[in-house]
Amino acid sequence: MPLFNIKNEKVSNLKLENFKNEKILQALVEKNLLVFFNCRFVATEFSTGVVHGGRIDTLALSEDNNPVIIEYKTTASSDLLNQSLFYLSWMMDHKGDFEIVARKALGNNVEIDFSDIRVICIAPDYKKYDLHAAKSMGANIELWSYKLFENGYLIMDEIYSKSGVINQEMIVKKDPKMINAGKKAAVTRKLANHSLNTHQDKTVAELWSVFEELKEFILDLDSSIQEVPKQYYIAYKTSQNFASIEFLMKSLKIFLKVNPKNFKHIPNKTRDVTNIGHKGTGNLECTISSLEDLKWVKGLIKMSFDNIGG
Repeated sequence: MPLFNIKNEKVSNLKLENFKNEKILQALVEKNLLVFFNCRFVATEFSTGVVHGGRIDTLALSEDNNPVIIEYKTTASSDLLNQSLFYLSWMMDHKGDFEIVARKALGNNVEIDFSDIRVICIAPDYKKYDLHAAKSMGANIELWSYKLFENGYLIMDEIYSKSGVINQEMIVKKDPKMINAGKKAAVTRKLANHSLNTHQDKTVAELWSVFEELKEFILDLDSSIQEVPKQYYIAYKTSQNFASIEFLMKSLKIFLKVNPKNFKHIPNKTRDVTNIGHKGTGNLECTISSLEDLKWVKGLIKMSFDNIGG
């Protein structure tokens, strides 16, 4: 997409540039993982050993405590997808290796959830078969494209995230390593068994009706929003979570990416959980128990969505 600069009522288009090499792109993302994807840095150029013979560009841990593999290219290349899925297969067979390096980087008490390993590919563009291949694998893979403009402007756009289903007929002619990685990822997600139904069983029917109206509001904010059921909550996200809904028997707790210190008086039925342990992602906790509560919580959810850049 073109990017324009407005100055004194005159419009000029900014010229496209590119990173001189992949290392510059990689270093920029690694230094700003929290901003781009709300992930914690674990390792760079991580060797997968003599037998496997690979080197993962970036290892990280997501806000949901899932391992993250990030690979980069500064040109359109299908090798990026193949390489990323190859490393996903390695991760499924070497969880202990990841645990060691993650605890070294983030501390011995860090939680790691292997039920949904996240793979992020970053490139300026993708070849026409890449999207089809990504859909076929069934792995938790994200394809992100970037555009770098003069004067230091950067656009990051997610063009695909996981389909979650393996179509055997579509992948029979694909690379066996890619097929194997996709199968392993699908099996892991199946065993994890996190679904909307799991959370529905935790609460009463009246409160579930409140959730369904809240869900409709959230998903209507933008077509890019994804709904991701986790073990303890349902996350709503774009590049990162902006709302996490935890189900109790008679109330819903919503955790938002809103700084409680920005309020002179913290809103009723909310609390600052910045320094309080909680499962959801976000520092502002909102408690709702009726349709009436939706009137005030919707504004805070929109604020949280805007805070992460939509």
